[in-house]
Amino acid sequence: MTNESENGPILVFLGPTLRLAEAAPVLDAIYLQPAAQGDILLAAHAFRPRAMILIDGQFEDRPAVRHKEILWALAQGIVVIGAASMGALRAAELNDFGMIGVGVIYRWYRRWRLAPDDAVAVLSGPPELGFLPLTDALVDLQRTFASLARRNLLTDAERDLLTTMARNTNFRERRLEAILHTAGWRKEDIKELRKDIVGQKKLDALLALRSAQTLLRQGNAGHRVSDAWVATNTFVRDLEASGIDSELVNTYKLNP
Repeated sequence: MTNESENGPILVFLGPTLRLAEAAPVLDAIYLQPAAQGDILLAAHAFRPRAMILIDGQFEDRPAVRHKEILWALAQGIVVIGAASMGALRAAELNDFGMIGVGVIYRWYRRWRLAPDDAVAVLSGPPELGFLPLTDALVDLQRTFASLARRNLLTDAERDLLTTMARNTNFRERRLEAILHTAGWRKEDIKELRKDIVGQKKLDALLALRSAQTLLRQGNAGHRVSDAWVATNTFVRDLEASGIDSELVNTYKLNP
């Protein structure tokens, strides 16, 4: 799946948002597990990519991917694109520094800076099962309830009630079936509504993959990428706590 060129491959950090079998035909790239703290730095050294697409990230068993390491990647000349899940969050936060955001969820986080991080979070299975999603993301449920209301399959009151219930449910237990059951829906109706769920995270992830080549040609046009990247003591300590050689920060330069 490697898209080799003189400038290196494209890396994609992917997990529960989109199945690998669905992603690989869309973009020829190296697909990696959801990114956690230090993974961008390590992946850059391992593959010397020209671009990274951050879709999924880890945040419970391991510390989440740091803003500082994304800024480091940008300072090396690596194009960094974010969408759908952790990628949308980080892109909304780092857009002014050169990270490129794609999709509805990214734009939502750009507009609502204090929107909850857990709106894109899901509980997922282990790596051996491809990080299979076990729950539904709040953003997907909100889009689903809004779509059903527009089609007159829900009243406005029902949409608002279900949306509130979803927001008040922990992401580890947030499932369409459970929410509808608690709201008093019949099993038969719940089964039918499952077919209508709007997978906005998946749609945004696919859009990012389809847009990657165009975005690469555009590069960081219109974005400010800092050349004065400095490793803070806190960042170095975070790397060392994760067992990562902090010297990697200073020894690798794509654009020396």
